[in-house]
Amino acid sequence: MAAADVSDRNAAFWDELCGSHLANQIGVTDASPESLARFDRAYLDLYPYLLDYFPQAAVKDRQLLEIGLGYGTLGEALARLGADYHGLDIASGPVRMMQARLARIEGAKPEQVKQGSALAMPFEDASFDEVAAIGCLHHTGDLFGAIAEVRRVLRPHGRVVIMVYNRRSLRRALAEPRQALARRRDRAGADAALRARYDASASGDAAPHTDFVTASELRGLLHGFGTVRIERRNIDPVPLPLVGGRSRDALLRSGADRLVGLDLYAVAER
Repeated sequence: MAAADVSDRNAAFWDELCGSHLANQIGVTDASPESLARFDRAYLDLYPYLLDYFPQAAVKDRQLLEIGLGYGTLGEALARLGADYHGLDIASGPVRMMQARLARIEGAKPEQVKQGSALAMPFEDASFDEVAAIGCLHHTGDLFGAIAEVRRVLRPHGRVVIMVYNRRSLRRALAEPRQALARRRDRAGADAALRARYDASASGDAAPHTDFVTASELRGLLHGFGTVRIERRNIDPVPLPLVGGRSRDALLRSGADRLVGLDLYAVAER
């Protein structure tokens, strides 16, 4: 699929905010401050390590770009930490959500949230001290090009935090035998079913495109950055006999996700 076609399909697909499944599960049906605060608590309970990647000392008073805005939990947190926050999303729905959130924060600038592609960002070279892209760049259809764009807009000595999906996660390992059989029968259908296990609309449609990479591949994509740290995070609830009956929270506390986690977090500095 051509990158332009992926971008058009992404603009339509992601207009339904990433996080909508969680919102439905907890009964959030509006964008009032009270409802969004409840959503944010639930979201950060699912990803309790997320804000650790953005200590206040690293973001306060720095020009920061977030790519891929979803329900806006991270963006609002970054703005409240004192970042000079800018946002970019391929779809209009997340842009409106983030602008509405920023309008409620003294000193924040809703006009700095824009709709546009991560493959052709509407910013000058070396515009930002920090870039955050959590669960976004692997959907663009050109992960290499997206990371090149991140490098372009990042200033010397700037910092980037990227999350992409781990191709060698426990989820993939457990699903691979069935996935291989399904591919022999219907490759396109099997690939769509795999994407839907990670990101699906309310109607069950899969995200238009998803790249899965290994830690070594991600390190290669970040070649040219001065320092790169990659960590595995996040984990599914797994069959109880495999984990002695421990819950997902217990697995996270034990650090099991750092071995076979769903997601790869890269922190890189130029």
